[in-house]
Amino acid sequence: MNAAIDVRGLSRRFGVLTAVDKLTLDVTKGELFGLVGPDGAGKTTTLRMLAGILAPSDGDAIVAECSVRRQPERVKERIAYMSQRFGLYGDLTVLENLDFYADLFEVQRDERAARIRRLLEFSGLEPFGNRLADKLSGGMKQKLGLACALVHRPAVVLLDEPTNGVDPVSRRDFWRILYDLLREGVTILLTTAYLDEAERCNRVALMYQGRLRALETPAGLKGLLRADLVEIRVHDGWRAREALARVAQAREVTVFGQRVHVALADAARDLPTVLHALETAGVAPRDARRVAPSLEDVFISMLAGDARREPAGAA
Repeated sequence: MNAAIDVRGLSRRFGVLTAVDKLTLDVTKGELFGLVGPDGAGKTTTLRMLAGILAPSDGDAIVAECSVRRQPERVKERIAYMSQRFGLYGDLTVLENLDFYADLFEVQRDERAARIRRLLEFSGLEPFGNRLADKLSGGMKQKLGLACALVHRPAVVLLDEPTNGVDPVSRRDFWRILYDLLREGVTILLTTAYLDEAERCNRVALMYQGRLRALETPAGLKGLLRADLVEIRVHDGWRAREALARVAQAREVTVFGQRVHVALADAARDLPTVLHALETAGVAPRDARRVAPSLEDVFISMLAGDARREPAGAA
Protein backbone atom coordinates (compact mmCIF):
# COMPACT_ATOMS: atom_id res chain seq x y z
CA MET A 1 0.00 0.00 0.00
CA ASN A 2 1.23 3.49 -0.89
CA ALA A 3 -1.33 5.15 1.38
CA ALA A 4 -0.44 5.67 5.03
CA ILE A 5 -4.03 6.80 5.67
CA ASP A 6 -6.95 5.55 3.57
CA VAL A 7 -10.33 7.04 4.54
CA ARG A 8 -13.53 5.70 2.98
CA GLY A 9 -16.97 7.12 3.78
CA LEU A 10 -15.99 8.05 7.34
CA SER A 11 -18.87 9.60 9.31
CA ARG A 12 -19.53 10.56 12.90
CA ARG A 13 -22.85 11.62 14.38
CA PHE A 14 -23.59 13.04 17.80
CA GLY A 15 -27.34 12.64 18.15
CA VAL A 16 -28.93 14.69 15.35
CA LEU A 17 -25.63 16.47 14.58
CA THR A 18 -23.46 15.03 11.81
CA ALA A 19 -19.94 16.24 12.65
CA VAL A 20 -18.22 14.36 9.81
CA ASP A 21 -20.20 13.30 6.76
CA LYS A 22 -18.96 10.54 4.41
CA LEU A 23 -15.35 11.72 4.34
CA THR A 24 -13.16 10.03 1.72
CA LEU A 25 -9.49 10.84 1.17
CA ASP A 26 -6.05 9.28 1.27
CA VAL A 27 -2.68 10.42 2.58
CA THR A 28 0.41 9.04 0.85
CA LYS A 29 3.30 7.62 2.87
CA GLY A 30 5.81 10.36 3.66
CA GLU A 31 3.34 13.13 2.81
CA LEU A 32 2.65 16.33 4.74
CA PHE A 33 -1.12 16.70 4.52
CA GLY A 34 -3.10 19.67 5.81
CA LEU A 35 -6.73 19.64 6.95
CA VAL A 36 -8.24 23.11 7.17
CA GLY A 37 -11.65 24.65 7.67
CA PRO A 38 -13.58 26.96 10.00
CA ASP A 39 -14.45 26.09 13.60
CA GLY A 40 -17.03 23.32 13.65
CA ALA A 41 -15.97 21.92 10.26
CA GLY A 42 -15.22 18.47 11.74
CA LYS A 43 -11.41 18.56 11.70
CA THR A 44 -10.81 17.54 15.33
CA THR A 45 -13.51 14.85 15.17
CA THR A 46 -11.80 13.44 12.07
CA LEU A 47 -8.42 13.30 13.79
CA ARG A 48 -9.91 11.62 16.86
CA MET A 49 -11.44 8.92 14.66
CA LEU A 50 -8.17 8.43 12.76
CA ALA A 51 -6.35 8.12 16.09
CA GLY A 52 -8.66 5.30 17.23
CA ILE A 53 -10.01 7.41 20.08
CA LEU A 54 -13.51 7.98 18.70
CA ALA A 55 -15.47 5.22 16.96
CA PRO A 56 -16.93 6.16 13.57
CA SER A 57 -20.69 5.97 13.06
CA ASP A 58 -20.18 4.78 9.48
CA GLY A 59 -17.32 4.05 7.15
CA ASP A 60 -13.76 3.15 8.04
CA ALA A 61 -10.17 4.31 7.72
CA ILE A 62 -6.98 2.30 7.43
CA VAL A 63 -4.23 4.09 9.36
CA ALA A 64 -0.73 2.57 9.45
CA GLU A 65 -2.26 -0.63 8.01
CA CYS A 66 -4.86 -0.94 10.80
CA SER A 67 -8.61 -0.37 10.71
CA VAL A 68 -9.84 2.35 13.06
CA ARG A 69 -13.18 0.54 13.27
CA ARG A 70 -11.90 -3.00 13.93
CA GLN A 71 -8.43 -2.40 15.42
CA PRO A 72 -8.44 0.96 17.26
CA GLU A 73 -5.95 -0.21 19.90
CA ARG A 74 -3.46 -1.33 17.26
CA VAL A 75 -3.83 2.04 15.54
CA LYS A 76 -2.86 3.79 18.80
CA GLU A 77 0.31 1.71 19.03
CA ARG A 78 1.48 2.74 15.53
CA ILE A 79 0.72 6.45 15.46
CA ALA A 80 1.43 9.63 17.37
CA TYR A 81 -1.56 11.82 18.15
CA MET A 82 -1.09 15.28 19.59
CA SER A 83 -4.34 16.97 20.55
CA GLN A 84 -4.82 20.70 21.01
CA ARG A 85 -4.24 20.22 24.74
CA PHE A 86 -1.62 17.52 24.93
CA GLY A 87 -1.43 15.86 28.36
CA LEU A 88 1.88 17.05 29.76
CA TYR A 89 2.40 16.81 33.51
CA GLY A 90 3.40 20.20 34.84
CA ASP A 91 4.91 18.87 38.07
CA LEU A 92 7.27 16.57 36.13
CA THR A 93 10.44 17.69 34.42
CA VAL A 94 11.03 17.46 30.67
CA LEU A 95 12.98 14.23 31.16
CA GLU A 96 10.38 12.78 33.53
CA ASN A 97 7.59 13.48 31.04
CA LEU A 98 9.53 11.72 28.29
CA ASP A 99 10.25 8.77 30.57
CA PHE A 100 6.58 8.58 31.57
CA TYR A 101 5.42 8.42 27.95
CA ALA A 102 8.10 5.85 27.19
CA ASP A 103 6.51 3.72 29.93
CA LEU A 104 3.03 4.24 28.45
CA PHE A 105 4.22 3.11 25.01
CA GLU A 106 6.28 0.25 26.51
CA VAL A 107 9.56 1.41 25.03
CA GLN A 108 12.25 -1.12 25.95
CA ARG A 109 14.69 -0.02 28.65
CA ASP A 110 17.75 -0.82 26.55
CA GLU A 111 16.49 1.57 23.82
CA ARG A 112 15.02 4.26 26.01
CA ALA A 113 18.01 6.40 26.98
CA ALA A 114 19.29 6.76 23.41
CA ARG A 115 15.81 7.52 22.10
CA ILE A 116 15.09 10.20 24.72
CA ARG A 117 18.49 11.77 24.11
CA ARG A 118 17.73 11.85 20.37
CA LEU A 119 14.31 13.48 20.98
CA LEU A 120 15.81 16.13 23.25
CA GLU A 121 18.37 17.00 20.59
CA PHE A 122 15.75 16.79 17.85
CA SER A 123 13.37 19.21 19.61
CA GLY A 124 16.01 21.61 20.92
CA LEU A 125 15.06 20.80 24.53
CA GLU A 126 18.41 19.32 25.53
CA PRO A 127 19.35 22.27 27.82
CA PHE A 128 15.97 22.06 29.60
CA GLY A 129 15.84 18.39 30.60
CA ASN A 130 15.51 19.15 34.32
CA ARG A 131 13.03 22.02 34.00
CA LEU A 132 9.44 21.46 35.15
CA ALA A 133 6.98 21.34 32.25
CA ASP A 134 4.91 24.08 33.93
CA LYS A 135 7.91 26.40 33.70
CA LEU A 136 8.28 26.03 29.92
CA SER A 137 7.05 28.61 27.41
CA GLY A 138 4.06 27.76 25.21
CA GLY A 139 6.27 26.92 22.27
CA MET A 140 8.55 24.71 24.35
CA LYS A 141 5.52 22.88 25.76
CA GLN A 142 4.37 22.15 22.20
CA LYS A 143 7.80 20.80 21.29
CA LEU A 144 7.86 18.65 24.43
CA GLY A 145 4.36 17.37 23.60
CA LEU A 146 5.54 16.34 20.15
CA ALA A 147 8.68 14.70 21.57
CA CYS A 148 6.53 12.69 24.01
CA ALA A 149 4.21 11.64 21.18
CA LEU A 150 7.20 10.47 19.10
CA VAL A 151 8.89 8.43 21.80
CA HIS A 152 7.74 5.10 20.27
CA ARG A 153 8.83 5.94 16.68
CA PRO A 154 5.40 6.09 15.00
CA ALA A 155 4.95 5.80 11.24
CA VAL A 156 2.06 8.29 11.18
CA VAL A 157 1.76 11.56 13.13
CA LEU A 158 -1.61 13.29 13.67
CA LEU A 159 -1.41 16.88 14.93
CA ASP A 160 -4.41 19.00 15.90
CA GLU A 161 -3.54 22.69 15.42
CA PRO A 162 -0.07 22.14 16.90
CA THR A 163 1.09 25.78 16.63
CA ASN A 164 -2.13 27.49 17.71
CA GLY A 165 -1.27 30.35 20.08
CA VAL A 166 2.48 29.79 19.71
CA ASP A 167 4.85 32.71 19.04
CA PRO A 168 6.34 33.07 15.52
CA VAL A 169 9.84 31.90 16.50
CA SER A 170 8.48 28.75 18.16
CA ARG A 171 6.24 28.13 15.14
CA ARG A 172 9.33 28.25 12.92
CA ASP A 173 11.19 25.82 15.21
CA PHE A 174 8.19 23.48 15.30
CA TRP A 175 8.05 23.38 11.51
CA ARG A 176 11.77 22.65 11.36
CA ILE A 177 11.08 19.56 13.48
CA LEU A 178 8.23 18.51 11.16
CA TYR A 179 10.48 18.81 8.11
CA ASP A 180 13.09 16.66 9.85
CA LEU A 181 10.39 14.03 10.44
CA LEU A 182 9.42 14.12 6.77
CA ARG A 183 13.03 13.50 5.77
CA GLU A 184 12.89 10.37 7.91
CA GLY A 185 9.84 9.13 5.99
CA VAL A 186 7.21 9.86 8.63
CA THR A 187 3.70 10.70 7.38
CA ILE A 188 2.14 13.82 8.92
CA LEU A 189 -1.50 14.87 8.88
CA LEU A 190 -2.22 18.13 10.67
CA THR A 191 -5.04 20.57 11.15
CA THR A 192 -4.14 24.23 11.20
CA ALA A 193 -5.80 27.59 11.66
CA TYR A 194 -2.91 29.29 9.84
CA LEU A 195 -3.29 29.30 6.07
CA ASP A 196 0.36 30.25 5.60
CA GLU A 197 1.11 26.88 7.23
CA ALA A 198 -1.31 25.12 4.88
CA GLU A 199 0.80 26.53 2.02
CA ARG A 200 3.69 24.34 3.25
CA CYS A 201 1.73 21.10 2.88
CA ASN A 202 2.01 18.77 -0.10
CA ARG A 203 -1.78 18.68 -0.33
CA VAL A 204 -4.58 20.44 1.50
CA ALA A 205 -8.16 19.35 2.20
CA LEU A 206 -10.84 21.93 2.98
CA MET A 207 -13.66 20.77 5.25
CA TYR A 208 -16.90 22.66 5.74
CA GLN A 209 -19.86 21.52 7.85
CA GLY A 210 -18.42 18.02 8.13
CA ARG A 211 -17.88 17.51 4.41
CA LEU A 212 -14.83 17.54 2.18
CA ARG A 213 -15.13 20.68 0.06
CA ALA A 214 -11.85 20.51 -1.91
CA LEU A 215 -8.62 18.47 -1.98
CA GLU A 216 -5.65 19.69 -3.98
CA THR A 217 -2.10 20.96 -3.81
CA PRO A 218 -1.89 24.57 -2.56
CA ALA A 219 -1.14 25.72 -6.12
CA GLY A 220 -4.03 23.67 -7.48
CA LEU A 221 -6.44 25.15 -4.95
CA LYS A 222 -5.48 28.67 -5.96
CA GLY A 223 -6.36 27.78 -9.52
CA LEU A 224 -9.93 27.04 -8.43
CA LEU A 225 -10.71 30.73 -7.89
CA ARG A 226 -12.60 31.64 -11.07
CA ALA A 227 -12.32 35.40 -10.70
CA ASP A 228 -9.95 38.33 -11.14
CA LEU A 229 -8.54 39.28 -7.76
CA VAL A 230 -7.79 42.94 -7.11
CA GLU A 231 -6.01 44.39 -4.08
CA ILE A 232 -7.02 47.93 -3.11
CA ARG A 233 -5.38 50.00 -0.40
CA VAL A 234 -7.82 52.02 1.73
CA HIS A 235 -7.62 53.84 5.05
CA ASP A 236 -10.34 51.66 6.67
CA GLY A 237 -10.70 48.07 5.47
CA TRP A 238 -13.88 47.29 7.38
CA ARG A 239 -15.69 50.39 6.11
CA ALA A 240 -14.58 49.44 2.62
CA ARG A 241 -16.03 45.98 3.09
CA GLU A 242 -19.35 47.43 4.26
CA ALA A 243 -19.48 49.73 1.23
CA LEU A 244 -18.75 46.89 -1.19
CA ALA A 245 -21.42 44.65 0.35
CA ARG A 246 -23.90 46.72 -1.68
CA VAL A 247 -21.94 46.40 -4.95
CA ALA A 248 -23.07 43.46 -7.06
CA GLN A 249 -19.79 43.31 -9.02
CA ALA A 250 -17.78 42.64 -5.80
CA ARG A 251 -18.27 38.88 -5.52
CA GLU A 252 -16.09 38.41 -2.44
CA VAL A 253 -14.29 40.93 -0.23
CA THR A 254 -11.53 39.99 2.22
CA VAL A 255 -9.98 42.51 4.63
CA PHE A 256 -6.26 42.55 5.44
CA GLY A 257 -5.89 45.66 7.63
CA GLN A 258 -5.74 48.60 5.23
CA ARG A 259 -5.92 46.34 2.17
CA VAL A 260 -8.98 44.66 0.71
CA HIS A 261 -9.01 41.82 -1.79
CA VAL A 262 -11.99 42.01 -4.12
CA ALA A 263 -12.97 39.14 -6.45
CA LEU A 264 -14.39 40.40 -9.74
CA ALA A 265 -15.75 38.52 -12.72
CA ASP A 266 -13.90 40.93 -15.04
CA ALA A 267 -11.46 43.40 -13.49
CA ALA A 268 -11.23 45.66 -16.56
CA ARG A 269 -15.00 46.03 -16.66
CA ASP A 270 -15.93 46.00 -12.94
CA LEU A 271 -13.07 47.78 -11.16
CA PRO A 272 -14.25 51.34 -12.00
CA THR A 273 -17.63 50.60 -10.37
CA VAL A 274 -15.89 49.27 -7.24
CA LEU A 275 -13.57 52.27 -6.98
CA HIS A 276 -16.48 54.68 -7.41
CA ALA A 277 -18.39 52.93 -4.58
CA LEU A 278 -15.37 53.25 -2.29
CA GLU A 279 -14.89 56.92 -3.15
CA THR A 280 -18.58 57.60 -2.46
CA ALA A 281 -18.22 55.86 0.93
CA GLY A 282 -15.24 58.09 1.76
CA VAL A 283 -12.66 55.35 2.25
CA ALA A 284 -10.10 56.83 -0.19
CA PRO A 285 -9.20 53.90 -2.49
CA ARG A 286 -5.65 53.87 -3.88
CA ASP A 287 -3.08 51.52 -5.42
CA ALA A 288 -5.57 49.13 -7.02
CA ARG A 289 -3.77 46.21 -8.71
CA ARG A 290 -4.33 42.62 -9.80
CA VAL A 291 -2.79 40.07 -7.41
CA ALA A 292 -2.42 36.29 -7.28
CA PRO A 293 -4.93 34.67 -4.91
CA SER A 294 -3.86 33.32 -1.53
CA LEU A 295 -5.35 30.20 0.03
CA GLU A 296 -7.37 32.49 2.28
CA ASP A 297 -8.93 34.15 -0.76
CA VAL A 298 -9.80 30.78 -2.26
CA PHE A 299 -11.26 29.34 0.96
CA ILE A 300 -13.35 32.42 1.72
CA SER A 301 -14.72 32.34 -1.82
CA MET A 302 -15.59 28.64 -1.56
CA LEU A 303 -17.20 28.90 1.87
CA ALA A 304 -19.15 32.01 0.91
CA GLY A 305 -20.41 30.19 -2.17
CA ASP A 306 -21.53 27.25 -0.04
CA ALA A 307 -23.31 29.60 2.36
CA ARG A 308 -25.19 31.24 -0.51
CA ARG A 309 -26.35 27.85 -1.75
CA GLU A 310 -27.74 26.80 1.65
CA PRO A 311 -31.54 26.83 1.83
CA ALA A 312 -33.20 29.54 3.89
CA GLY A 313 -33.23 28.65 7.57
CA ALA A 314 -30.29 26.24 7.34
CA ALA A 315 -28.12 26.07 10.45
